[in-house]
Amino acid sequence: MDDDQSPCDGVSRRRFLQTATTAAALPAVAVQAQTAAPARADAASIDTAPAPSATQRTVRLRVNGVPRELRIEARVTLLDVLRETMALTGTKKGCDRGQCGACTVLVDGRRINSCLTLAVMHEGAEITTIEGLGMPEALHPMQAAFIAGDAFQCGYCTPGQICSAVALVGELKANTLSAATFDAGIAGTRAPRTVTITDAEIRERMSGNLCRCGAYTNIVAVVRAAAEGGAA
Repeated sequence: MDDDQSPCDGVSRRRFLQTATTAAALPAVAVQAQTAAPARADAASIDTAPAPSATQRTVRLRVNGVPRELRIEARVTLLDVLRETMALTGTKKGCDRGQCGACTVLVDGRRINSCLTLAVMHEGAEITTIEGLGMPEALHPMQAAFIAGDAFQCGYCTPGQICSAVALVGELKANTLSAATFDAGIAGTRAPRTVTITDAEIRERMSGNLCRCGAYTNIVAVVRAAAEGGAA
């Protein structure tokens, strides 16, 4: 009789050991397959994900009189493009919710909160930031008025205050009514509408720009002086 063969069932000892070894290895193989499957799934999802550039688009903006062509995310705000992409950090990020006015800029002469609008929405528009109004060697009249009248303390809100004040003067020149001067009696008529420059008028029109330091008294005074002096 062969020494490798069992007299009971006729199965050789060598074959028995081979079968037992294979059976013992099966659980380990199964575990490896389970752990490898998620890795393959993750790799597949990464390979099929869109490239970062797929969500970007080319936008042509005109900022402070200079045409700029930028490749940006379509969901980026005008504020972030000005600060992060164009390094125009004079425009400040305050609340990032359109409540404080620190991010005020001019778009085609009208003031807006740049944190509440997407940059792609202003293609072709004329965008003016505090840097575009004037520089230290050539200040805008409103900038000069703020300095002469000490209309700031920490200065964080000042760029937005000045941009808003410049737009305010334009509104007064155009006789644009506000809640402070609106006369319901002439609404819908062709009667002349002349806006008088008053402190109440200025406070109402500047109410969207907050100064946490509380420099409002001087702000109103310098804006009124600039408006009466015809600051553009």
